[in-house]
Amino acid sequence: MRYGRCAWAVLLGLTLAVLAPWAWADALPPPAEPGAPVPSIGRAWPVGTRPVVVRGWEPPATVYGRGHRGVDLAAQAGTPVRAVAAGRVSYAGRVAGRGVVSVELAGTDLRTTYEPVRASVRKGDEVKPGEVLGTVEPTGSHCATACVHWGLLRGTVYLDPLSLLPPWLLNGGPSRLLPVLGVPLPEDLPGAARIR
Repeated sequence: MRYGRCAWAVLLGLTLAVLAPWAWADALPPPAEPGAPVPSIGRAWPVGTRPVVVRGWEPPATVYGRGHRGVDLAAQAGTPVRAVAAGRVSYAGRVAGRGVVSVELAGTDLRTTYEPVRASVRKGDEVKPGEVLGTVEPTGSHCATACVHWGLLRGTVYLDPLSLLPPWLLNGGPSRLLPVLGVPLPEDLPGAARIR
């Protein structure tokens, strides 16, 4: 009789979960808009100043399809891993034997992930762009050489993390003015009015 009541309770609970989705709907994240643009709010590369992209972003054709849901950046073990933009650490721990750090980006519905990383931050920490999150772990990388896998998500939709970086970071930095030698100043030109 005791097991009969438990079975009925389990069956009733499952039935309510299936027939009353409103009971658990609040726990689900809002649906993401796949076509929404990604703001260029990145202010630093995760590793180095302009690391080699070992493998680029290859969006899967289907949710569970083949692809590469992030980018792999060349980095040696012990290299500092930095926050790309300001945010709050939503996870710092191990997943499937690898160190993972995840940061919810401030003012957006975006989240970045970094792995394999030995975290120096904890869940709930506020981070600034360029702030160290941890260091590259010596093992756990899926690359043939050492690398950091950098991902970007909006809800459950994977996006290209490089889209967070503004052109000046992607293309090697801001423009620099160089001195111009041998060009006469305006006051030295014939017929130029002198300003006093």
